Amino acid sequence: MPVTAQSAPLAAVLDSMTTEGAPELTEHLDAGALKCYACGHRCLIKPGKRGICKVRFNEGGHLRVPANYVAALACDPTEKKPFFHVLPGSDTLTFGMLGCDLHCAYCQNWLTSQALRDDSAGTNPTMVSPERLVTMAKAYGAQMIGSSYNEPLITAEWAVEVFKKAKPAGFKTAFISNGNGTPQVLDYLRPWTDCYKIDLKSMDDKNYRQLGGVVDNILETVKMVHERGFWEEIVTLVIPGFNDSEDELRRAAEFIASVSPDIPWHVTAFHQDYKMTENSNTTAAQLMRACEIGREAGLNYIYAGNLPGRVGRWENTYCPSCDELLVERFGYLIRQVNVTSAGRCPSCSTTIPGIWSDR
Repeated sequence: MPVTAQSAPLAAVLDSMTTEGAPELTEHLDAGALKCYACGHRCLIKPGKRGICKVRFNEGGHLRVPANYVAALACDPTEKKPFFHVLPGSDTLTFGMLGCDLHCAYCQNWLTSQALRDDSAGTNPTMVSPERLVTMAKAYGAQMIGSSYNEPLITAEWAVEVFKKAKPAGFKTAFISNGNGTPQVLDYLRPWTDCYKIDLKSMDDKNYRQLGGVVDNILETVKMVHERGFWEEIVTLVIPGFNDSEDELRRAAEFIASVSPDIPWHVTAFHQDYKMTENSNTTAAQLMRACEIGREAGLNYIYAGNLPGRVGRWENTYCPSCDELLVERFGYLIRQVNVTSAGRCPSCSTTIPGIWSDR
C-alpha cells in the first residue's frame, strides 16, 4: 500500500494492523473502486487510495480497515462518556484507535484522532485481542465496554469484534461518536451495541464544514439512532463565539425534542485546547442558560457538564412528572440513586428512560 513520505512510519504500521472491511459497509464498483459506508462521507476509494479518515484504504479492490490494536485505553466512570441514564456509578472500559473523519480545531482527543494528519500527535498503537479487552473489563469491575477517543465509526469492524465477545460476557456496549453516520453502519452496529452518544457540535452548516462535516448528516444520524432503538444521549460543547448564541442553542434543543423529549442533552463547558486557543472558556452562567433553553424547548433531561458544583440542579436527574430527585451527582461522583431497578420514579412511578439495571 503506497503511503506518503510524511506519514510513512505510522501509516505503514497501521496498514499492517488491518483486516478486510465488512461487506455491509463496502460497495464494489468498476475498475476495482470501492464505496465505503462506515461514515457519512461515503468515500469513493480507488485502488491504492485512502478514505478521508486515512485509515480505511483500497488495496487491490479490497477495503482494508483497522484491527487488533488500541491507541487509547482507560477504565473510568460511565458518567464521563457521558451517559447519565446508563448504570449510574458504573465504570466503562473505553478503547480507541487512530484516525477521524473530522478535523475539529478544538479536539480534546487530537493525539489519537489526528494522528495521521498531525505529526506532533505521535500516538502509537498497541496490539490487543478482543478477548484481552473483555478480560481487562472484568478485572476492573466495569459494566460496559465502549469505543471512543478517535471516531469509532471509521473503526466499526474492530468495535463489533470486541462487542461480540463483550455482550455474551454480560457487558453493555457503547459508541461515543461524532454522529456522522450512515444507515448501513448503524444497522451493522445495532445487534452488538446498546448505547450511542452523539456530539451535536452546531446547528450551522458553515460551522460543520469548518470541522469537516455536514450538519444534515449529523441530524439524520440523531434520528436514525433513535429509530433503531439504541439508548441515545447527545452532547453539545458550548463554545463562546462559535455555537453559543441563544438562537443556535434553541434550534439544537428543539431539534432534539422533535426526535424525542426523553433524549438527554448534555451542554458542556469548552476549555481552550489543541488549535482553538482564542475563544473564551465557557462560564457556569452560560451553561445554565443553555439548560434553561433546553427546558423551554420541552426536553425532559438536560445536564450541564465539566463544571462540577457550579451549575446548581443541572448536574442531577429529576423526575419530569413530580420533580423528585432521582440521581444526585457531583461531577462524575454519584451521591445517590433513587431510580428503581425497573427504571421508575419511586414517588410517582413515572418511567424514566435509560438503562438502570445490568439485567
